[in-house]
Amino acid sequence: MSVLIYTENWDGKFKKVSFELASYAATVAKAMQLPVIALSLGPVDDSELSKLSAYGVSHIMKNSDERFNTLDNQAIAKAIALAAEKVKATLIVLAHNNLGKAVAPRLAVRQKAGMVSAVHGLPFSYDPFTVKKMVFTGKAFSHAVIHSGVKVITLASNSFGLVENKVDFAPEAFETGLGDADFVTRIEQTNKITGKVLLNDADIVVSGGRGMKSGDNWGQLEELANLLGAGTACSRPVSDEGWRPHSEHVGQTGKIIAPNLYFAFGISGAIQHLGGVSSSKIIVAVNKDPDAPIFEAADYGIAGDVFKVLPQFIEAVKEVKSNG
Repeated sequence: MSVLIYTENWDGKFKKVSFELASYAATVAKAMQLPVIALSLGPVDDSELSKLSAYGVSHIMKNSDERFNTLDNQAIAKAIALAAEKVKATLIVLAHNNLGKAVAPRLAVRQKAGMVSAVHGLPFSYDPFTVKKMVFTGKAFSHAVIHSGVKVITLASNSFGLVENKVDFAPEAFETGLGDADFVTRIEQTNKITGKVLLNDADIVVSGGRGMKSGDNWGQLEELANLLGAGTACSRPVSDEGWRPHSEHVGQTGKIIAPNLYFAFGISGAIQHLGGVSSSKIIVAVNKDPDAPIFEAADYGIAGDVFKVLPQFIEAVKEVKSNG
């Protein structure tokens, strides 16, 4: 028996989410007294695979088939199921991102497994297997119990952290036996965003709402984001007005993010918006209305004019950076 994690790669490279999965699975596997095994699909160099060993993963199954680069959900689910059967996995862990949310249900059906999505933190109990997840758009947590022999979970981003635990590295080739008929997705064109921090990868996010009054006033938000190495985001009314692209819309109906630090400038804090950002570790809000709902969710709040407060933020960051 074992704990199996699927480590997604991006152009042959792992991101923080993969190392968080490795840290989580290694910790859970130790408590369950089972080995932790990682599965990598698609071309990834051994030098990149070895980075997983820094977080407690010693056994890595790899398949370099380029067809997995199409991110075909059905093919990936089949491959993970085959790997799980080979290593007799009793717990399968995936990231709670777009791919993980699409693959996990397919995988659970194939394995006749109980599934819980967006898990936060380590299990409360291993017998019965009990985990915590957010409910009611981030307003509460629930405890979910999985009774099946095989269990599938997706781990919420930034809900566990990185735990370094260097171990020896032992990659192993894994053959899936999948044919062309198993890969139904075809990529006709790829457009990649360059030169900016992607929201799903950002540790810090600087976001603006209707309180910014116009898309022409976004310059200072972008300046602060550049100084902090942060991603930029906005509330739904902002993207609906065309002030910012829809790709920056965060909230229940947009992107759901969980950065370490989230700045909300001129955002009132409607329930739909908070549903997408409430997993942030720290929320800093600036709004001229002291009764704005955002302050109930914020860890730090400033009731003031965003156009007076924001320049002070920028100057403070510049001063800190200039002092090393």
